[in-house]
Amino acid sequence: MKEFTLPNLPYDYGALEPYIDEATLKIHHDKHHKVYCDKFNAALKSVEVKTENILEIFSKISNYPTAVRNHGGGFWNHNFYFESMTGEFKEASEFNKIFSAIESSFGSFENFKKEFSDSASALFGSGWTWLGKREDGSLVIFNTANQDNSYMDVVEENAVPILVIDVWEHAYYLKYQNRRQEYIENFFKVIDWEKINERFEEEGG
Repeated sequence: MKEFTLPNLPYDYGALEPYIDEATLKIHHDKHHKVYCDKFNAALKSVEVKTENILEIFSKISNYPTAVRNHGGGFWNHNFYFESMTGEFKEASEFNKIFSAIESSFGSFENFKKEFSDSASALFGSGWTWLGKREDGSLVIFNTANQDNSYMDVVEENAVPILVIDVWEHAYYLKYQNRRQEYIENFFKVIDWEKINERFEEEGG
């Protein structure tokens, strides 16, 4: 079984300032994310895994120990989250396919932003808020607890993720303390809509 490696951030630690501060990003990536990577590799060594495809592992996650689920999800979810942001922000309206899909699914971009923000604000405890694409092409907002994602067979929603926000406190507490709503509002100022549009198109958008 291969070992998974910690990817570098696709931007500098200070690239998302002032919305995601450099100190938080450095700790989040170099400490928290690295621990998930290391512990995922350790957990995989303790079980017989017949594939090196992480999504295939997730599809049968109920067959594996909790450590594989928690640390594997933490590893993959964090990669996806960091790659969802950019310091070179462009408006979603510049990308016709994802913008049109959002308007079709939620009525308007502002409605989507409110529903996504409300869902992230209301999530109890630690977890993630996702925008996913269903088989019929529609978009859906959903939450997962802890380090779960919709590729896992323990999660009811199976939409393909195209955007996520990390709402664990370690993602925002240094800068925002308990002001989760402010963090969510500012997350919209660093979303990489070019990347989100690419993900949407890769799924047949």
